[in-house]
Amino acid sequence: MNGVHDMGGMHGFGPIEPERDEPVFHARWEGRALALQLAAGAWRKWNIDASRHSRELIPGPEYLRMTYYEKWIAGLIELLVQTGLVTRTEVEKGRPAPGTTKAVPPLTTAQVPDLLLSRGVRYTRDVQATPRYKAGDRVRARNIHPTGHTRLPR
Repeated sequence: MNGVHDMGGMHGFGPIEPERDEPVFHARWEGRALALQLAAGAWRKWNIDASRHSRELIPGPEYLRMTYYEKWIAGLIELLVQTGLVTRTEVEKGRPAPGTTKAVPPLTTAQVPDLLLSRGVRYTRDVQATPRYKAGDRVRARNIHPTGHTRLPR
């Protein structure tokens, strides 16, 4: 990826100052943002890569202005609209459209703490291929600038 969405290794943003005894969430709404992400993801309308990509589509100036969880909420809203779980008008008005049937979610926000504490959220993928490299091997990476996500460092 070549843009503000992947700032790892970029110069000019100053040092990272770890916060001593940093809380898991700095504000209550941040925890709710995580719970909403997990609860909405339980519909299985998208995967973790689509979730990440929805945040990578946020325009650069907005992305740099937003906090971490603001980005999560913005990306989640786009996924909800794209998959038809809500309409743009419903999001803007903050209420369902008249006559909308209330769906029962597969995971409620109340179930999220148990989910996280019991098994976490699976992010690995089963790959039916033999690895070509092992930890510690020297590798060479191409100098490419893809528009999507990459695991290559800058």
